[in-house]
Amino acid sequence: MEQQTTTAGKQMQPELLQPELAVNIGRMQQEFQNCSDIMYRSCSIGGVDRATLIYVDGMCDTRALDEFVLRPLQEYLRHDPLVDEHRDAELQGIFIPTLKLRAVYDAQEVIKGVLCGETAVLIEGNNFALLADLVKLEQRSIEEPTSEKVVRGPRDAFMESLRTNTTMLRRRIRSSKLKLESMTLGRLTETAIVIGYMEGIVKDSLVQEVKSRLQKIDIDGIIHSSNIEEYIEDKAFSPFPQIQNTERPDVAVSSLLEGKVIIITDNTPFVLILPMTYWSGLQAVDDYTDRFIYATFVRWIRYTFVHISLLLPSLYVALTTYHLQVIPTPLVVSIASAREGVPLPAVAEALIMEFIFEGLREAGIRLPQQVGPAVSIAGALVIGQAVVAAGIISTPMVIIVSLTGIASFAFPLYNLGTAYRMMRFPLLIIAGILGFYGIVLFLILLSVHMVTLKPFGVPYMAPYAPRSIGNLNDVLVRAPKYRMRKLLPWLTDGKTERFPKRGG
Repeated sequence: MEQQTTTAGKQMQPELLQPELAVNIGRMQQEFQNCSDIMYRSCSIGGVDRATLIYVDGMCDTRALDEFVLRPLQEYLRHDPLVDEHRDAELQGIFIPTLKLRAVYDAQEVIKGVLCGETAVLIEGNNFALLADLVKLEQRSIEEPTSEKVVRGPRDAFMESLRTNTTMLRRRIRSSKLKLESMTLGRLTETAIVIGYMEGIVKDSLVQEVKSRLQKIDIDGIIHSSNIEEYIEDKAFSPFPQIQNTERPDVAVSSLLEGKVIIITDNTPFVLILPMTYWSGLQAVDDYTDRFIYATFVRWIRYTFVHISLLLPSLYVALTTYHLQVIPTPLVVSIASAREGVPLPAVAEALIMEFIFEGLREAGIRLPQQVGPAVSIAGALVIGQAVVAAGIISTPMVIIVSLTGIASFAFPLYNLGTAYRMMRFPLLIIAGILGFYGIVLFLILLSVHMVTLKPFGVPYMAPYAPRSIGNLNDVLVRAPKYRMRKLLPWLTDGKTERFPKRGG
């Protein structure tokens, strides 16, 4: 630690450039030793190197470099005698006014600028460098979201370019109250991030808390937004996600208008939204693009499938093992005949089938897109038929696990669905040991945990615990939009209206 601190202290001290071009070039070559992508282009007049351009191959627009930098520089040096100490303003005046230029006197600033994609112009007789913004990065076009499909909503998604992502937000919120503050994280990667919030809506304490947690992150590199998520969440050992992620600009904008804070990370198409509540993880984009009656109906179906994905296998195991008296007699006879000859108890059957189903799901994700779905579907059919024919697993158990797997796909947020899939296994074991009483005990403990969660000071189960009557019209039901005017009091002062009154 002492060595790192000492090194960091040395880097903070400025290393001034020298008037001699050869000295400055030697300093750059020493820093960029064994870096084959760093390019040096010399500008010679009369056989003497008068200037050198340094840039990263692949990050610089070479056509603009030749036309707007190299050509004006050669013309200037050809008619200018070899003198020392030019002023930076005089040199900047030889280039076109639209070219973004800045004079830098620190060698470390030059190195940092080159690594960020800028072009450094070093000129003989000058103790500074000109950094020209000619960044041109190869990037994919804006595409449709892959993990958050909608029927009626917008079709654009965030991408890896930070400025493209912020532009998508500005296109939707044309107000100066949208604040986008920049900072960098990672000692080596120096990854650029942007903190977004709506001034006048979000609580200042929430913004300050987010900034404070981000500033405490001290690691070598930030590769993607999930690195940040793990460092700033409140309860790392909770199975529930406390920070929402999205690749949809409309979802990010809606969250901003609700008083939340977003974090945009460079080179990552997923934006973090915080704080997250449990109910926001169960709300889909189509809930707000369809009519409220149909949206409420679909939301109830989604909530039903969410509970089926968690409870169905455990309830089947508990009922068939300990509580046969509550099952109708014809159904008990049917289940008993189907389980005749099966050597394993119900809890072992369920665990085996759940492991197989999760393995097939993982294989379908990791395999190439062309064969992944085919392998997972074929594997489920073949394995299901084989284990039933061999008498290892009963037919009702295959049906139960299949229904559970289908129900697990109803989660709008992938992270929340993963939490339920993970909790299904301990609940199965408890149901196999204690029966229905174990399920009730597990649900009580789970409810206590969810109620005590407060990511960034916001209750996880809000607005039900604690109850906020004015905000219950967007939880179990999706009320008409003209009735959803108030924002969560935990995010704002509760006086800001999200939508105008009907007819107002």
